[in-house]
Amino acid sequence: MITRDDLDEAWKVVRGVFGPTPAYAWPLLAERAGHTIVVKHENHCPTGAFKVRGGLVFLARLRERMPACPGLVTATRGNHGQSIAFAASRTGVPLTIVVPHGNSREKNAAMRAFGADLIEHGRDFDEARVHAARLGLERGLVYAPSFHPDLVAGVATYAVELFGAHPDVETVYVPVGLGSGVCAVTMVRDLFGLPAKIVGVVSEKADCYALSFESGAPVETPSADTFADGLAVRVPNADAFGIIKAGVDRIVRVSDAEIAAAMRILHEDTHNMAEGAGAAALAAALKERVKGKAAVILSGANVDREIAAKVLAG
Repeated sequence: MITRDDLDEAWKVVRGVFGPTPAYAWPLLAERAGHTIVVKHENHCPTGAFKVRGGLVFLARLRERMPACPGLVTATRGNHGQSIAFAASRTGVPLTIVVPHGNSREKNAAMRAFGADLIEHGRDFDEARVHAARLGLERGLVYAPSFHPDLVAGVATYAVELFGAHPDVETVYVPVGLGSGVCAVTMVRDLFGLPAKIVGVVSEKADCYALSFESGAPVETPSADTFADGLAVRVPNADAFGIIKAGVDRIVRVSDAEIAAAMRILHEDTHNMAEGAGAAALAAALKERVKGKAAVILSGANVDREIAAKVLAG
């Protein structure tokens, strides 16, 4: 799905807005794990999460194809919505975002601050996604999906940074929501011809991709009831699953308790805040205790204050 030309174009778009995020090997994490763990700090992106890279590339390419875009509509639990809202605000494209009822208060506020019109609908992301697609047809808006080649190309720029700084990394743990992050890392690994194993990480309460990986075909789940909202997906994307099936070594399930513990560890050992999905990769790395140099993607830090306070308090 991604070529070197795609990466070069995406790199120029992202670099026009912000620079690379750090990838640090923290000594306290190494002491705790018994081996080197590099943290790729996507929590340092302008919206506090990696998705902004994809949003910038998606909007840039959309404006090339459709200079007079009538407006966009998308669905999100927060970070994808912020990425599209951030990019749309820079290009003047009107944006409607659908979130499920009970979505993160602070993520909702951030999306509105970027100028998005926010609508609450459905019990989870997948119901919000269906409603957003319906609104697009009814209102003549362009639907911005959460998984798309242009999004993946933008997200892939963080994988280029990671492998450029640490080409000797042996295992990379990537949280899996709908799949743009893990697909981007997998494809960049393949383009660069590197030997690193890619491990997807899901919540044990939202494990549609783990079930799909194990069965060899997409499997939906009846619920996705995890506090790590970036992982709360019931319906796998078929294109993402195809890439995962072909290039990911394995998928690891982690519990909400393990995710919360990893949030506390990241705060204690690196003094970085992580949202649930952002800490999931470290939770999996500590659970597996693989040998050799590992990297974990801290994909975002957008956790509501009340949840962060409860988690940090144990």
